[in-house]
Amino acid sequence: MPTIDSCQLTTKDYTILEVMRERRPARSEILSTILDRKISGAVVMFRDDIPATVVTLSSRVAYRVNDGPAEIRIVAHDEMRGLVGMLLPITNPRGLALLGLAEGQSMSIPTADGGLETLTVQEVVYQPEAARRERLKLAEGLEPGSSRLDGPVLRVVHRLEELQDEAENKVVAAFNSGFNDPGPSAA
Repeated sequence: MPTIDSCQLTTKDYTILEVMRERRPARSEILSTILDRKISGAVVMFRDDIPATVVTLSSRVAYRVNDGPAEIRIVAHDEMRGLVGMLLPITNPRGLALLGLAEGQSMSIPTADGGLETLTVQEVVYQPEAARRERLKLAEGLEPGSSRLDGPVLRVVHRLEELQDEAENKVVAAFNSGFNDPGPSAA
């Protein structure tokens, strides 16, 4: 598969990358190069619009480096204690390269020894935005995988209490619906 520099980022992920670029003096040249490529080739989307096959922050992804065996990691904002070997932070060139790529998409990045390595997304095993959409559909009583096109996207709420009561009812409905996705911590 050819290497492509375009990527799809949520508004949140794009903002995080912009902040990282502002702090460039603290970053390596390799990270700065990848960061510039990501930001300049990004298609920015709302979290509800990002396809489930795209790597976002906190996604569990199966990927390959060159022709090596597939590895599964959680693309994370930064390193976290206690999750050694499970996370691939975007402060690492590989984690940054994977962010925003879709299944089947590749990106070549420079290595510390002056060579190149190609990362290819095999599968997005878990994406928090897609999981959130499924939870909301279950809470609304829709079938998983279907979409709701018959109602307004935004609703005017006249009293805060009305909104709080509705939110509490949806949370209770979501827990009572039997949805049992353990998320990235179960990896």
